[in-house]
Formats: sequence, C-alpha cells, structure tokens
Amino acid sequence: MTRRSSFTDQSVTYGSIGATLDPDLLRYPPVGYLPAEDRVRIGSGVERFDRTAEALMTWGVQRGAGFEVVDVSAGTGAQYPGIVYDVDGSPLTEQPGPRTEDRFGADGTPYIAAGMQATLVRHDRLGAKRTPVLVVYVIDEPGRVGYAFGTTGDGLEGGEESFVLEHRDDDTVWLTIRSFREMPTGVQRTIAPVIRRRRRELTRLQLRALHPAGGV
Repeated sequence: MTRRSSFTDQSVTYGSIGATLDPDLLRYPPVGYLPAEDRVRIGSGVERFDRTAEALMTWGVQRGAGFEVVDVSAGTGAQYPGIVYDVDGSPLTEQPGPRTEDRFGADGTPYIAAGMQATLVRHDRLGAKRTPVLVVYVIDEPGRVGYAFGTTGDGLEGGEESFVLEHRDDDTVWLTIRSFREMPTGVQRTIAPVIRRRRRELTRLQLRALHPAGGV
C-alpha cells in the first residue's frame, strides 16, 4: 500500500511546495530557483535498507553532516491536498492519506513526520548558523522512504530539500537528495560562488552521512 503524507498549512519562505517530487525538477525548476539532484549507492539488501531507513527518518543525514537538530516539534501527519506523482511522472492511483501511527528509532527518537518543525544548527569559524525548517511531505512506501523539508525563516538560502532512500529491483540501496534553492540576489550575488561551494560541500557530507563506511 502506498502512503504519503504532507503538511503545508504553516508558512514556508517559498512557493512550489513539494516540487522536489516533480520528475522534471531539473529541467523546469520553480522560477528564481536553482535545482540540484545527487545520489549515492548505500549498499544492497533488505537489512541495509531497513537500517538506513531508520537512520534517515531520525535525522541521520543532518546529524551525520554536522548539524545539531534542535527545537523539534511533533508532526501532524496531515494530508497534502495536491496531486502526488510516481517516479515516472504519472499521478498515483492511490493518492496520499494521513499517517495514523507514530514510529520511533531504536534509541526512542521519533520518526520524521509531515508537519514536524525543527531548527538545524551548523557551527563554523563565524559562529552558529540556524535554519528553521518544516517537513512538507513524508514518503512511506514498500522499498521507498523519505521526506522533504522547506525553510521557514531567514537564512542565506530559501527553498526545499528532499532525502529519499530506495531499495531497487536489483537489490541495491540508493539515497537521492534533491533540492531547489533561491538564486542569490542583491548583495548576496557578490558571494554567490562561496554559497554554491558551501552547498556542494554540504551535499557531499550529506551523501556520506548514511554510508556504511560512516557507521550506519
């Protein structure tokens, strides 16, 4: 049974909520945004998928990339009213339904749920950078799990980012990260190369965060 849930009643800093689900994101991103898509093979087998799925759904990507995840609020699981598409771009026969049960990792950490809010904190030589986010949808399907969050406050960039884990027919397990981020404008245009470089480095850290070599 296919289940997806999303929540968009709270304010985010961008339009096109859920566009990371669009198969044509890279060709036709929301106007004014730069799209990106990266993936990495995590391993193979059901055990690898299940273990990595638990890490993914308990903020493993963010923590593994050096973020603190604080101020986490409970998600609502409320249904997103928009049409949801499969990986081939066709509308799902069974459209999203609200999630009704709570799930927890082995250490008691609640699974990420639609409507959940959190603040991602990353420290560098200039201090702590805080990015408040809202989980706008969750994917919970046989062999495919993940979520996306969008920015809800001020920061260097605004937009949406998704993290989806797949157990494919050939038994391999892959993590895909998709995003669209605001194009720098005004004063930020002068530091656009720095922003892009930091974004690419962060993506590399996120792709490695759940890899077996990283301890998952």
